[in-house]
Amino acid sequence: MGPADLSELLHVLEAPEDKRMLVPPGDDAGVFLLNEDTALVETVDVITPLVNDPYLFGRISATNSLSDIYAMGGTPLTCLAIFGFSSCDYEMDVFELVLKGAMESIALSGACLLGGHSFEDREMKFGLSVTGIVRPQRVLRKEGAAPGDHIILTKPVGTGVLTTALKGGKVDEDGISEAIKWMCTLNAEAARVALSAHATACTDVTGFGLLGHACNMLRDTEVDFHIRLESVPVFEGVREFVEMGIVPEGAYNNLNFHKSYIDAPGVEEESLLILSDPQTSGGLLFTIKPGNLHILKESGLTCWRIGEVRQGSGRIIID
Repeated sequence: MGPADLSELLHVLEAPEDKRMLVPPGDDAGVFLLNEDTALVETVDVITPLVNDPYLFGRISATNSLSDIYAMGGTPLTCLAIFGFSSCDYEMDVFELVLKGAMESIALSGACLLGGHSFEDREMKFGLSVTGIVRPQRVLRKEGAAPGDHIILTKPVGTGVLTTALKGGKVDEDGISEAIKWMCTLNAEAARVALSAHATACTDVTGFGLLGHACNMLRDTEVDFHIRLESVPVFEGVREFVEMGIVPEGAYNNLNFHKSYIDAPGVEEESLLILSDPQTSGGLLFTIKPGNLHILKESGLTCWRIGEVRQGSGRIIID
């Protein structure tokens, strides 16, 4: 079985019809209509440590959990913490630092931490269940890209490779400080600008990698994504580590699962692995009409135009 998460599995099951469910399982988050002006956005995400500093782990994990709310065009309101750990393996101050980091990211988002749940686990895990709100008419969906749209990415890729190198002792946290800074950066501003630019489709780039999430945007559509390899931002040092064979297993799994949807003549495997690298707290990937590019420029948002949408059959063409 290829890469999947619970929302993908629920997507294939028949759920009872409910007109209040504006976005059912299968997108970045679920959306539930409260009234004609307000809908709830619900998501949950949990990850294992990818840096050594527990405070930074808490910040990154919380930022990662909040991202799905922004990917739907929503505003986070409340959070519940989910914490798995072995009480015999860690001192209490480690847990306090994880929560302190998480609460800083939550505070920056404007949301509130209402409580949570902990459980015994051999490997530490932390994340958030997040509730947000969105205007029903302003929900961003992963489907909707149209021929002629530009493809925009708001964070560089390569965090999976860099954190794998960190775990392998090939680099320290100072050596990947730029990636850590981006993983701690909320997608709030990116979402605001995407909404202002009338994004036609949007998702966030996480565990399936850039190519995997792009494939999800193209599912059952009649368009293709044409991606310019040289336009995709990549963190410094990532290619060198990939050439050394330092690649997370998830990158190989992602590439193997999605390669039948990808045309990349002349593109070496190292580049495809970077584009398939599983991201944590990655950026938004969205599409906009050419006439709205000026909104991105005027906003000052750091982002990259990595390709175009063309008529097609749900494929990714890389050149």
